[in-house]
Amino acid sequence: MQRSDTDLIYSNPHSQVKDFTFDAQVVEVFPDMISRSVPGYNTIIDTIGRLSKQYVQDNSNVYDLGCSLGAATLAMRRAITAKDVHIVGVDNSAAMVERCKMHVSAFKGDTPVDIVQDNIETIEIKDASLVVLNFTLQFIAPENRQTLMEKIYHGLKPGGLLVISEKIHHQDDTSNEVLINLHHDFKRANGYSELEIAQKRTALENVMKPDAFEDHLNRLTAAGYKNITQWFQCFNFLSLVAFK
Repeated sequence: MQRSDTDLIYSNPHSQVKDFTFDAQVVEVFPDMISRSVPGYNTIIDTIGRLSKQYVQDNSNVYDLGCSLGAATLAMRRAITAKDVHIVGVDNSAAMVERCKMHVSAFKGDTPVDIVQDNIETIEIKDASLVVLNFTLQFIAPENRQTLMEKIYHGLKPGGLLVISEKIHHQDDTSNEVLINLHHDFKRANGYSELEIAQKRTALENVMKPDAFEDHLNRLTAAGYKNITQWFQCFNFLSLVAFK
């Protein structure tokens, strides 16, 4: 018997595959979906916690932009040792925010957390020592990404840190095909069928627009970030850090 939180959204043929949305159906299976779809996800979450322990400053704010169910928020809350820190988790999905609030309230911690439903492109970023975009930027319109990077930069305190995790594409077709094939093998090994892989890819086609690593590097450099370091990559998924 399949568990109720197993991702079966695309296991049956859809007469029309609709654009992917972070709705209540996705919320119910999101942890399973992420663990079976994103290689290295737990490593990324754990490392965000470690980075928050090292770099979050006293008397500062921490932002988890596109917080979904709060995995990064909770990792940071567990790890932060700085004093007078406030975590703000932001997501535009009402279903995600509702469930995220439940998760955050279930795990007590010394650092206060607010989970808000809002648009990360318009929310104010101020006095931040750490900002996290964990598989979020790829869902922002490409023409708006530079403005968002600049807004975050201006909201960071000196020495503040931005963490970005993203799916990427390569600029040459051969390398891109290698990474896509490896990722699909990863999903097959985690129990996804060819139908599920194909329908999920179609659902994401119009809503998720991955960049190449060079796009991220150029965008961050233009915004003023220093010491930009790619610390993780597995297939076509990476995470990088950038300092103000």
